[in-house]
Formats: sequence, C-alpha cells, structure tokens
Amino acid sequence: MKLAIFTLVQHSFKDSQYYAYAPYVNEMTLWGNYADELIIIGVKKVTNEVDEIDSAYKHSHLEFIPVPNFNVLGIIDVFKTLFKTPYIFFKCIQVMRQADHIHLRCPANVSLVACFAQILFPNKKKSAKYAGNWDPNSQQPWSYRLQKAILRNTFLTRNMQVLVYGEWPNQTKNIKPFITATYYDSEKITYHVKDYSKKLNFVFAGMLVEGKRPMLAVQIIEALHENGIPVVLDIFGDGPLMLELQDYVKSNHLESIVFLHGNQDKPMIKAALIAAHFCILPSKSEGWPKAVAEGMFFGCIPISTNVSCVKWMLGNGARGILIEPELDAAVAKIISTLNKADLDTMAKAALEWSQNYTLDRFEEAIMDVMER
Repeated sequence: MKLAIFTLVQHSFKDSQYYAYAPYVNEMTLWGNYADELIIIGVKKVTNEVDEIDSAYKHSHLEFIPVPNFNVLGIIDVFKTLFKTPYIFFKCIQVMRQADHIHLRCPANVSLVACFAQILFPNKKKSAKYAGNWDPNSQQPWSYRLQKAILRNTFLTRNMQVLVYGEWPNQTKNIKPFITATYYDSEKITYHVKDYSKKLNFVFAGMLVEGKRPMLAVQIIEALHENGIPVVLDIFGDGPLMLELQDYVKSNHLESIVFLHGNQDKPMIKAALIAAHFCILPSKSEGWPKAVAEGMFFGCIPISTNVSCVKWMLGNGARGILIEPELDAAVAKIISTLNKADLDTMAKAALEWSQNYTLDRFEEAIMDVMER
C-alpha cells in the first residue's frame, strides 16, 4: 500500500534522513506501519537545522515532496499565494493519483489545498485527522471553517473517515471521535496517594507561545505563593516567549518557585509528571491538549481553560479544574478546589480516564482506519 500524507509540519534533511517535530513523527510512524511506501507532502525548512524536539522518520521507503508555505495575512502574501496555490494543487493531484490511501493533516494551508484536490478522487480510500478544535461553536479563522465544511460534506468528501478530538452532537456519518496517545500500556502506573498538605508541584509542558498562555501559568503560581500556598512550577518547552518569561521570573524574584527547563526529552518530562501534583495549561485554543492527557496519565490533576474537548476530558470538573483565562478568577477557583475538593479522588479519576487511551489502543484505531 502507498500512503500519501499531506501536512504543514516543517521538515529538515540531515544525514540522509528527514526530521520533523517528534510527536508528529511518532504518530506518522504508526500510520506508516500499514504502508509499504510513504509519501510526505509538506514544507521543508529553509535550513536543515534539526531541533532538539525533532525526530527522524523510520520508514524504509519514504519519499518527501516539498511544497511552499503560504499565508494570506497581507496584500503581498495574497499575491504570492495566487502563484503558489496552483503549484501545490498540481502536486497534490500528482501524488493522490498514485496513492492507495490519502491522509490529510488538518487544519493547515497545505491541507486546505488538498481538501479541494481530494474531491477529484471519490473512490480512493481517504482519512483526515483534524488536529484543531472541532467545536462547532468556537471562533476560528475562515480557512479552518472552510476545511471543516469540506470535510463534513459527504457529497464533496467521499470514502473518507474524518478523525476529530472529542464527541460532538449532530455530526455527519464520516466524523469519528479519535484520541491521540503518548504512552503504551506497559507505561501505566498504579495510583499512589499524594500528599497535598505540603509543597504543591505544578508542571507546564508546551510551546512557549501566546496561544498556550505560559505567562498566565507563571502568574497563577505567583499569586498562589502570595496567598501563602507553598508551590513550585516546572516549565518544559521553548519558544518566542522564553526571554519574556525569564525576565519576569527574575524581576519578580520567582527563581525559587518557577524553573524554566527548555525543551527536554520524554523521560525527563515523564519523571516530572509522576512527581507532580498538578499539570497546568491555560490555553487560548487547543485541538487535543496532549500535555493535559499526559499529566492525567500519571495522576496529575489537570488545570485548564474550557477550550475544545477539555471539558469532556476533565469530566466537567470531576477529574480536573476548569478555570477562566483571567488571573483572579483562575486563582480563586484553584484555591477553592484546594480547600473543598477531594483531591485524591480527582487525581485517581484523572489517571484512570487517561490510561484508557494508550498508544496500543491508538494503533488499533489507526489499523481500523487503514484496513477498513
């Protein structure tokens, strides 16, 4: 079987191997297990620099076809897009014609073009993973809404399973709930009672970008500290806000309670989550908040804003703390929960729920999509 994957993930080439963001590559490895040949249609980095969080594809028959990135944020960008889009569309048609299974990674600019191209292949086996927020009531860019509209239109999009995060009412028959996983059955741990009467350990894991609101996480910890609650926050990840966070921690004398570790490998983050009491991710928007699910897997009580499928993940507050994206309200909700809730019961419920979604089960779901 020849599997063609259309993605906006940026790739680099080094030592005869293609590299990309490790969690994405790990998932593509699972999809690639059911294909003899793998064709990746994506964006190549300007340089071949490999980041710490990148990983190499392991498929023995992989072909990478680079296409230009584009956006419509300004007048000049719009004109550039008018020239780039026909080329990308032609490449999509070219690859789809030879593929046995077409797989779109949405939402993204490349996959938007591929959404239109796949209409010309109604009899091909197809799947799409919508990694963004599928909530029909959420405010999203027009390009995201357009991709969602095409994907759920069973006349334009035929013979395709569309995999989305969470369960949503009134969906077309091709929309399937789907959960991404990080850990295997063999990595499950039994629940151990944690001591919430002493210092409370929090973990933030994610890109240091505006959308993840890492500054709000730091300010929440600062406010809890000022309220006399012994806390410490470990931040794992890197991004454009790193310097701003470092300056804030230093200027507000938070060096003893907030630690910026940068990008770290999976074993280190796993060890931190096992030791932590809470994981915190006050995002503006999410598809599948992987960091939340990972923390829950090891009995961390998640603290998150109510975006995408988070409310469903947290059992409407039974296995986590839903906060508003406003500092005082968020701190008040956390303090109230610390004082009133049965934290042990909440943590155990989080662990038991998340451990239902392992890579073993994830791979079974992928196999079902590929071999149907």
